[in-house]
Amino acid sequence: MLCYYGRPGVGGTTRTEIIMSIFDGLFKKPKNKLEKGGLTGAVPTAPDGLYVKCSNCKAVLETEQLRKSFQVCFDCNQHFRISARDRITYLCDLGSFVERDGDVEPKDVIGFPDYVKKIESAQRCGETEAIVTGTASVEGNPLAIFVMESRFMMGSMGSAVGEKIARLFEYALKNRLPVVGFSLSGGARMHEGIISLMQMAKTSAAIKKHSDAGLLFVSVFCDPTTGGVTASFASLGDICLAEPKALIGFAGPRVIEQTIRQKLPTGFQRAEFLLKAGFVDAIVPRSEQRERIGYLLGLHKEGGK
Repeated sequence: MLCYYGRPGVGGTTRTEIIMSIFDGLFKKPKNKLEKGGLTGAVPTAPDGLYVKCSNCKAVLETEQLRKSFQVCFDCNQHFRISARDRITYLCDLGSFVERDGDVEPKDVIGFPDYVKKIESAQRCGETEAIVTGTASVEGNPLAIFVMESRFMMGSMGSAVGEKIARLFEYALKNRLPVVGFSLSGGARMHEGIISLMQMAKTSAAIKKHSDAGLLFVSVFCDPTTGGVTASFASLGDICLAEPKALIGFAGPRVIEQTIRQKLPTGFQRAEFLLKAGFVDAIVPRSEQRERIGYLLGLHKEGGK
């Protein structure tokens, strides 16, 4: 039997309703400004660019700390791809870099469909081509340097890339400078057809003249270095270094497996595998490159000075 407090039908309340109202107020969570739909009506979020996730181990890394660690994951030593300008900053003496041939730009030499639009889109990364060249010093040792830019059509090699490399080696020959080159590329740029493939011979000839004069070329393989770049100037260094786990090869592993109809060994075409095969001379982490390259330049400096 229900008991009413007050007259039924005129604001009367049952004991059950009173008890339920007490418990409802007791366990109800009050709103605050951090709740969704609270005073602000928004969920708090971290600012864009504050953190990044490692593509290898999935660790969440603070962007500023990652920059200070040369863009290398603290947990798994994964080397992130970095811009050409950042690489120059990490390697060269402060304020020593002077760019050369920055006005050399790609041209649509064979009328490839939409190539002009692709160039314009690629140039939004801030570079006119997929390579930056110039002169600088590393630990006081002067050098000529080229660094490929992955953000520009995956560092592909077109006529302008080949021209800038050839000019750099000609300048280094004239001024008797060693050359250090960082290769990172998907290979020859198909948008320029045979003109792109001609850069393999063009760059190789310029390097041969530089080498015949007794000058040093240190080539550094970054991830990835493939196709016509591997088959030409990247592999012609007097000393060939590589970053850890860098993919280095001509054709991709899947293409090779489909061609020879065999399963490739684990780690095939990675820097560690190629070190054992004698294709590269040493694997040098990014944090050690300045010291190692500075040592090599000092060791081969003309006149022993």
